[in-house]
Amino acid sequence: MRIERLVYRWPGAERSTLEIGALSLASGESLFLYGPSGCGKSTLLSAIAGVVDVPKGAIRLADQDLGALRGGARDRFRVDHVGMIFQVFNLIPWLSALENVLLPCTFSQRRRARAGDDPAGTARRLLDELGLSDPSLASKPASELSVGQQQRVAAARALIGKPDLILADEPTSALDEAAKAAFVDLLARECAEAGTALLFVSHDRSLERHFDRGVDFLALNGSAV
Repeated sequence: MRIERLVYRWPGAERSTLEIGALSLASGESLFLYGPSGCGKSTLLSAIAGVVDVPKGAIRLADQDLGALRGGARDRFRVDHVGMIFQVFNLIPWLSALENVLLPCTFSQRRRARAGDDPAGTARRLLDELGLSDPSLASKPASELSVGQQQRVAAARALIGKPDLILADEPTSALDEAAKAAFVDLLARECAEAGTALLFVSHDRSLERHFDRGVDFLALNGSAV
């Protein structure tokens, strides 16, 4: 992923939310982006995910200029190339843990192919490696899982099919310190093994040591463009 001269202003806003001169992330690299709540970190993730319009040439991912994509093409690119872990996880409550993990394979032929000959087996392996080894948990509706279990299901859903990039938006905010550290280590390891880049944003700088490098969002945003 490469960002160059990205400027973004929310419609009706008096000033830009994002003014980023340059930021890059290599395949398999983990980057910790820290900054206080409300400073624009989530807006940056939305821009990288193609949820909001960005100028042409500002963001490149998997050799694609995101600013050149519109509508359905941008949505298809996102599901093919980006895994997302949200603060509230966004699992479908009536689907089982296993069904939630397999959702990207339903919507993306690329992710389905990269999940191997047995996507359900790959999903179970990811759940096992992320600490959900009890087979009964895979069949439980997401609504019946604990917060920590839902978090791991969300991570497995993001990882399946080896996307080029995973975006994680404050996914550890509801966990205690020990659980935070264990989850971040698992996530970073899984991404490195899959060759997936990881961009993790948080206001909790104690997590920075688990990543290849850290960047202060307040210093990054507003850099010369």
